[in-house]
Amino acid sequence: MPARTFRWLRAHKVRTAFIVLLFLVAAELATIPWFDIARLRTDNPALTALMRQRAEEARGAGRAYRVTQHWVPLDRIPRYVVDAVIVAEDGTFFANGGVDWFEVRESIAKDIRERRAVRGASTITQQVAKNLFLSTSKDPVRKLKELIITGLLAHELSKERILEIYLNIIEWGPGVYGIEAAAETYFGKPASALSLDEGARLAAVIPSPLRHRPDGEGRYVSRRTGIVLGRMEARNMLPRAEGDTAAVPAAAAAADSAAADSAAGLDEDTSEIDGGGANGL
Repeated sequence: MPARTFRWLRAHKVRTAFIVLLFLVAAELATIPWFDIARLRTDNPALTALMRQRAEEARGAGRAYRVTQHWVPLDRIPRYVVDAVIVAEDGTFFANGGVDWFEVRESIAKDIRERRAVRGASTITQQVAKNLFLSTSKDPVRKLKELIITGLLAHELSKERILEIYLNIIEWGPGVYGIEAAAETYFGKPASALSLDEGARLAAVIPSPLRHRPDGEGRYVSRRTGIVLGRMEARNMLPRAEGDTAAVPAAAAAADSAAADSAAGLDEDTSEIDGGGANGL
């Protein structure tokens, strides 16, 4: 029987390759954390897949690695800081179903033209999926799992809950995770006390947190901070006074218009993104 099977496989190489591919995809899909996603409605995640990956990378390099993270509720983060992150990373967040298919098509087209990954297309929900459960790998199977997990997150969780998780788990520097730890590390204050400029700076470095510090004065940080603030102004998101620390904006207030989407785009900067980063791509 094994000999007959082997002969059949050799005689039907295309079918064999297809069967093997289906098997590999099925094996990957079996690892999707279906039940863990539902628990995120009420339970805050502990160590994420990215944190574990970074710790393994540090061990492989013989370096110590310490995670700094302090969970903060969404209603304790100033409204303009949340707005800055939304316009920087996912302008259609409140309107999309977890994936911005227009951006995906644009990203694929540009990557094909450049013959390398140069444009990010990940929404906030996709970044949550990747940071929580996956890795920084860009292989197609991982991307398929990301899309499935993204759909589950969008179905199971409210937009506000997705935002809260996102702001508390994303990488903001070596060992720095979440906005509370980032605010304390770079500005010496809690997230609730961040100024408009500081919030925009934090949003500006999300795609490349291992190469750029939000408290730095380099061209990259300054330029992207200006883009974030310009986009906020175009969408009437700038606070009347810097002391306005209202919670997350209502969906209607944060909804994107076509004109605002075209204003001060950020995609031009993705060529400078750290290839190993988990945010943005």
